[in-house]
Amino acid sequence: MTTAARSGSALLAPGWTGSPAARTTDDDSYLRALLDAEAALTRAQEALGAVPEGAGAAVTAAASGAFDARSLAERARGGGNPVIPLVADLTEATGPEYGPYVHRGATSQDIMDTATMLVAARTLDPVLADLDRVQGALAGLAARHRDTAMAARTLTQHAVPTTFGLKAAGWRSLVLDARDRITAVRDALPAQLGGAAGTAAAFTAYGVPDTSALTAAYARETGLAAPLLPWHTLRTPVADLAACLAFTAGALGKLAEDVLVLGRTEIGELAEGGAGGSSAMPHKANPVRSTLIAAAARRAPQLAATLYGSLAAQDERPAGAWHAEWEPLRDLLRLVGGAARDAAELAEGLRVDADAMRANLGLTHGLVVSERLSAELSGRLGRARARELLTELARRACAGNRPLVELLALEPGLKDVDLGELTDPARYTGSAGSLTDRALERR
Repeated sequence: MTTAARSGSALLAPGWTGSPAARTTDDDSYLRALLDAEAALTRAQEALGAVPEGAGAAVTAAASGAFDARSLAERARGGGNPVIPLVADLTEATGPEYGPYVHRGATSQDIMDTATMLVAARTLDPVLADLDRVQGALAGLAARHRDTAMAARTLTQHAVPTTFGLKAAGWRSLVLDARDRITAVRDALPAQLGGAAGTAAAFTAYGVPDTSALTAAYARETGLAAPLLPWHTLRTPVADLAACLAFTAGALGKLAEDVLVLGRTEIGELAEGGAGGSSAMPHKANPVRSTLIAAAARRAPQLAATLYGSLAAQDERPAGAWHAEWEPLRDLLRLVGGAARDAAELAEGLRVDADAMRANLGLTHGLVVSERLSAELSGRLGRARARELLTELARRACAGNRPLVELLALEPGLKDVDLGELTDPARYTGSAGSLTDRALERR
């Protein structure tokens, strides 16, 4: 049986297949996290003297063995989650001496939630590494193209000149926002330990005098944070994950959407390095990386909405709300992991055509600087006359396919005006350069 068949086919998921997230979220990795959570619990109890010496090592050794994820999945139907059959298998593998100390005092959700946090942590680490690659590449683009003029577009139309450096700096700012959000969430991912109803009563019954000390020991063993309270129905950790993942998908989606627009044949200002081909049209170089990132950005909000919906969980342990989280959260981790991988490749290989940017600034015959002309000419001709003149010259420039500067030169009242400087788009980029510099100071 292939790896894809064991852990869920990625045939329809080119956006995340082959990424670090694909490996850290597959069934084998999830099973590994469940086993790690179980072994950590026994070690924590041993550290507090609640189970015999040697139990932690015995369970940890047994947990390192081979377990059948497919069999666990099929048997999970009986109890509604895979922890129940896993405990039976791990207890048997541990043997009669130490088997009774497997899962002692815990509930299935303790292990499942802790494993989910482990999977998230192991997925977010490479995501952060990829985001660092993205921001580094974008910083380089912003610095190199600090003063490369291009048309700013608002409501799909040319507005005024901007610079590609400022655009790249803006993309980087979003990526850094995503990085900071993921880092904060990653550092706060908590272990879960509350027993059947969040009171930790069974641990006390099994000889743990201070259950908060057990929670702290468990957190240390797993490498996760120690929660203030059991969070069986207090789903802040999952909601925070949903938020940072959906934000990251959207932040990378902004980069992708701009590349998709600016890479259109008729615009040609940007191009992906190593773009993909077409099955039918040999001439095409499709922006595949941007396309896959954009697809992830469209799916992420709906997945996050499901996780936010699970905040409304009844009682001390919920029926359905908790179970509804598992697949959407894994999908979100995969989507964002794949998008971060693709964004790193996109940013590092992005090709910038400054000549096309300059040429496109001329598509409106010079009208891209009409805002500046209006301000400058109002002081000379009066506001009403300046507006009337520019409106008329704009009409004539478009109708006759003539440069605006040529028509302005025919106006008697403008003979002493440096129209070349006044109509040069590259000289009307405002504070784009200093804004780019300021943005690049952020680390």
